[in-house]
Amino acid sequence: MTSTDQPTGNLELVATLDPPMPTGVAVSHTGRIFVNHPKWGDDVAASVVELRDGRRVPFPNEPWNQPDSDDDPHAFVSVQCVVVDPLDRLWVVDTGAPLLQQTRHGGPKLVRVDLDRDAACQVITFPAEVALPSSYLNDVRFDLRRGDQGTAFVTDSAYQGPNGIIVVDLATGQSWRRLHDHPSTKAPSVRATRPVVEGRYFLNRPGDTDPSQLTFGSDGIAISADGSRLFYCPLMSRRLYSVSVDALCDRSLDDDAVAATVVDEGDKGSCSDGLESDDAGRIYLTAYEQNAVFRRDPDGTFETVVHDPRLLWPDTMSVATDGHLYVTANQLHRQPSYNDGKDLRQPPYAVFRVAIDAGPVLLRPE
Repeated sequence: MTSTDQPTGNLELVATLDPPMPTGVAVSHTGRIFVNHPKWGDDVAASVVELRDGRRVPFPNEPWNQPDSDDDPHAFVSVQCVVVDPLDRLWVVDTGAPLLQQTRHGGPKLVRVDLDRDAACQVITFPAEVALPSSYLNDVRFDLRRGDQGTAFVTDSAYQGPNGIIVVDLATGQSWRRLHDHPSTKAPSVRATRPVVEGRYFLNRPGDTDPSQLTFGSDGIAISADGSRLFYCPLMSRRLYSVSVDALCDRSLDDDAVAATVVDEGDKGSCSDGLESDDAGRIYLTAYEQNAVFRRDPDGTFETVVHDPRLLWPDTMSVATDGHLYVTANQLHRQPSYNDGKDLRQPPYAVFRVAIDAGPVLLRPE
């Protein structure tokens, strides 16, 4: 008998998904599951859906999933992630960038959907100097104790343009860029990191030009259990970084003062897509090179939460109040642009979960 790769951890299948491919998953405090589908080339009927009895139902309704244009401020253009906040509200990060195209004002936005009414109740559009034409808004985390109604932090993972972190005052809708094009938010040089997925270098391979290094920057984001540090990582990097949340929020500080609070947290053993945190002070990292999810303990040591051949490109995670970590697996690396124009994906895609002895970070007013 031939030996095979040995799985680690108990990975539980939650749902299988036919195309289009998903990226984000969010689980409400009452157990409702939401998934989103960016417009990367698949036929996307609804960019945000709720999983109900095995079906994908457009959420919060069909009109919100039928934009009139790529700068429609009242509909989802191309959604990269969905996140449930500490008050059990769903937030939608709309890139406004289908097919990774340049953005126009009105497209890139943050939308709050109240789950008691299943209605969009707040739309925050980003000015052109915050969500740049080259921006690709990626993921979001919250501290609802900061400001009158809380503060959000969004990564900009642009592959052709400046990277950084966007800070949002949820009461006023004002937003500003931090760590703009800072080295910690950028993809490292080709000599520093060449990710390997399924035994092959993960490169841009459109088929009509020579392979080239991918340059997606700050992607994964997680806030510490006490709200003092924001962790983040470029998509193409094996390093983990953190920055002071106080500094990000203090608009009197200049860029150098904010950058002075950045800490290189070290090599995490894999390139990562999503990050997440729990209320026990631990940071979770999708390890797409190993078909795994790693966990960083408060003392800086790492352990494998789950490793499974079904975790083909673990993308985005959600720590739920039911004591589980949810994660999507979407075969992102098998898309045509990375495989000489050939689509090597083999649906269905999947949402999995694994039990953890902790809950989500809930930074909210007392």
